[in-house]
Amino acid sequence: MSNELFISSSQNGDRIALINDKRLVEYQFEDHARKFNVGDIYLGTVRKVVPGLNAAFIDVGYEKDAFLHYFDLGPKIKSLSKFTKNAITSASTPALLKKFELEPEIKKDGKVSQVLDKGTQILVQVVKEPISTKGPRLSCEISLAGRYLVLVPFSNVVSVSKKITDKEERQRLVRLISSIRPENFGVIIRTVASNKEVAELDKDLRNLVKTWEDGIAILKKARPRDLIIGELDRTSSILRDMLNESFDSINVDSKELYDDLRSYIKNIAPDKERLVKLHQGKTKMFEATGVEKQLKTLFGKSVSLSGGGYLIIEHTEALHVIDVNSGNKSNNETSQEETALHTNLESCREIARQLRLRDMGGIIVVDFIDMKNLDNRKVIYERMKLEMKDDRSKNVILPLTKFGLMQITRERVRPQTNLITMEVCPTCSGTGKISASIAITDQIEHKLDYIITKQNEKNITLVLHPYIYAYFTTGAISKRTKWFFKYFRWVKLRTDSSLGLTEFKFLDEVSQNIDMESEATLEDYRNEEYITSEK
Repeated sequence: MSNELFISSSQNGDRIALINDKRLVEYQFEDHARKFNVGDIYLGTVRKVVPGLNAAFIDVGYEKDAFLHYFDLGPKIKSLSKFTKNAITSASTPALLKKFELEPEIKKDGKVSQVLDKGTQILVQVVKEPISTKGPRLSCEISLAGRYLVLVPFSNVVSVSKKITDKEERQRLVRLISSIRPENFGVIIRTVASNKEVAELDKDLRNLVKTWEDGIAILKKARPRDLIIGELDRTSSILRDMLNESFDSINVDSKELYDDLRSYIKNIAPDKERLVKLHQGKTKMFEATGVEKQLKTLFGKSVSLSGGGYLIIEHTEALHVIDVNSGNKSNNETSQEETALHTNLESCREIARQLRLRDMGGIIVVDFIDMKNLDNRKVIYERMKLEMKDDRSKNVILPLTKFGLMQITRERVRPQTNLITMEVCPTCSGTGKISASIAITDQIEHKLDYIITKQNEKNITLVLHPYIYAYFTTGAISKRTKWFFKYFRWVKLRTDSSLGLTEFKFLDEVSQNIDMESEATLEDYRNEEYITSEK
């Protein structure tokens, strides 16, 4: 199973697409202006304590106060509060906790009013990004994630991922980490640490401790609402969590990002540095690799299955609903039950893919095609669990009910990814009334004539929809060839399926849009011709 990562950069942010065996399985947009990412650590101030909710609202600089429940305080909250106060009031407070005296743990069934007071300053970590009308959700159980380890301040516990099942390996890792971890720092050993050498684990641990020390240096000079320790951006976090032997390539279209990623991977996995590749083609990377086409076809309300069936995906404030339909699936099966089973099995893979792709969280209800056979329902349940096992978000799947409904809960830590795939017609602006579609070719030829004869542009590139591209290039003597004989200049044509049918743009020799603001409109041009002919 191969994995390819494509990262396309723009001024607003980075588009990140993860391709698994040529199929798009994850898509995220990294907004450069976005704050309050999962893992970010802020210096917050308690604004309000609400005993009825057993929670507090914390000011971390977002437009709405963040939410902190008692259960998210963690047993070591008193130690964290004491250390935070010491660091703020005393510049000599050491970042390492070697001589720090831990406070007693709080009760599991206690009250938030017994722990926090209004106006208290406290270190908090974002565990859920702002979603809809809600502010961030916070935790005081601070943790710093690395490639192999997770560092947990104010703890002395070493734990191992449950996915490492080999007893001897678990014991080796616990013994090894226990011997090198700093005092009063707990460590969680991640699954990828299995069979790793001590040098790699020690390097990862040192990097995490260094991150903590740098953060505490900022804390000593910080003001309320300041970011103390920032989590890695989504690109780096995906690489940190998923970079393994199955990765074939990491493709980027920005030289700056290319250098940054090579430097980051050289630090965490030097043998994988060669996987980073810079896309240098003139066609957009997502367009050239087919990612753009997959995005256009996978984010709609209806999603087709290869066997002829299809999914209908609806989103509400409370939950997500997925309806499985057989469509025009051929009836090669011996019975209706067999048809339903095969369509449902095929839909399981696509549903698991859609949950990851759209980052759908909360409650998901799937309406499978009805099956009377109880064993078939069990088969669908087991297949769904199998397809969801690679999902990085925590999820719980319940067996099908007698009505054919499956309930899934999936951890929601950031807003759902949603792309608008229905295009508003640039000609009618959504009114439903357009001029004849053939007019687009007249507009292109008119603008081309203006650019060449009036602006004297050279080395022109025309970017347009694939259908219009075919119109201008088809035939022994194509329209483009006729342009050459007319203007004695060769116009380069480039397709871009992200454009609407009637959208196009002209680029100069350095791939910048050609400004034609002073150009008369096509309607003016036609009116001029009409007036001239009348005279």
